[in-house]
Amino acid sequence: MVSSPLEDLFARALGLEVPWQLARVTFSEEDRELHLYLDFKRGGNFSCPDCNNSELTAYDTQDKKWRHLDFFQHQAFLHARVPRVKCPSCGVRQVAVPWARSGSGFTLLFEALILTLVQDLPVKALARLIGEHDTRIWRVLRHYIDEARSREDYQDVHRIGIDETARKRGHQYVSLFVDLDRSRVLFTTSGKDQSTVSAFANDFVAHGGDPEAVTDVCCDMSPAFIAGVENDLPEAKITFDRFHVMKIVGDAVDKVRRAEQKDIKELKGSRYLWLRNPETLKTGQQEKLASLTQYNLKTVRAWHIRLNLRDFWNLPPEEAEEHLKRWFFWATHSRLEPIIDAAYTIKRHWDGILRFARSRITNGILEGINSKVQIARNRARGYRSVDYFKTIIYLVAGKLNLSLPT
Repeated sequence: MVSSPLEDLFARALGLEVPWQLARVTFSEEDRELHLYLDFKRGGNFSCPDCNNSELTAYDTQDKKWRHLDFFQHQAFLHARVPRVKCPSCGVRQVAVPWARSGSGFTLLFEALILTLVQDLPVKALARLIGEHDTRIWRVLRHYIDEARSREDYQDVHRIGIDETARKRGHQYVSLFVDLDRSRVLFTTSGKDQSTVSAFANDFVAHGGDPEAVTDVCCDMSPAFIAGVENDLPEAKITFDRFHVMKIVGDAVDKVRRAEQKDIKELKGSRYLWLRNPETLKTGQQEKLASLTQYNLKTVRAWHIRLNLRDFWNLPPEEAEEHLKRWFFWATHSRLEPIIDAAYTIKRHWDGILRFARSRITNGILEGINSKVQIARNRARGYRSVDYFKTIIYLVAGKLNLSLPT
């Protein structure tokens, strides 16, 4: 077969090796498409895709087509007669072609382009950009995410963070399980009940992890998460996330403020002054807060109790419990019902809160991951299915080695 200089150029660009060769090239100016037709030399040898038995000749062929990288502004496609071989051990099998994976309608290089662009573009926007249906792109993503996760090894994971994130507005949640030492999502699943921890434990074992080797778990005070950890991660000690603990007390302060502002008009519009840390307030807000704290208000007393609990998180283990005991006595004798209720909530979760003094773990990492996930969700304006949402979570926060095709 005599090839033209142009065909020889394309063949070298494609990196074709024996027995594959470029048979012909066609270009449609009307359709703005370039078509490259590949073929194999008569009598060429192939390997069985299952057992790698080589020196097999073609039994028959099937015509296949793949989308390739664009040629300037024109879409490019590869066509080939893909042979099937008759292996003595495995029977009739279709051979693997070097430019595409089995079952894909894209070449490996085009899939690499998709995986690169989807890091910064929503799938729908990428689909419009490359002129493909988004379902085909999701198939590519799920293949490489699943393949990358199958290679993950969790045997050195010992500290886990658990939190939930919303798939869409309302109460449709998925639970995230994060490696606190490497800041990566290990597992995500629908819901936020006890069964999510069981699902994680099963997946953890499948990736070489040992549930009994998990020493610490950080989560909120959800009874479902607590029960799940106690049942499926039996050796783990729970540390309740400081953000959730402080939120309980902050909500109590706000309840005191809302009740008192009915009589004290100056308290109206001051909600965030009492909930944010004083040093993060702007100058005008700090001046207003300083003015309000001069009054003998219930809200001011509740605020001081909140600030005192904040000091707990910086204390060493030998001082932490005594400080928490003094705080609990103050809170329960404050004659502020919301504060008293919050104090007893903390009492019911005493060990897990006190555990922070030794573990020093929080779900701050998860808050950062959750923020990345929600940015991706909002940018895409939501996802049609929970499986798509989970795929994006692994993509943006799983720190997976996708082994991009080259």
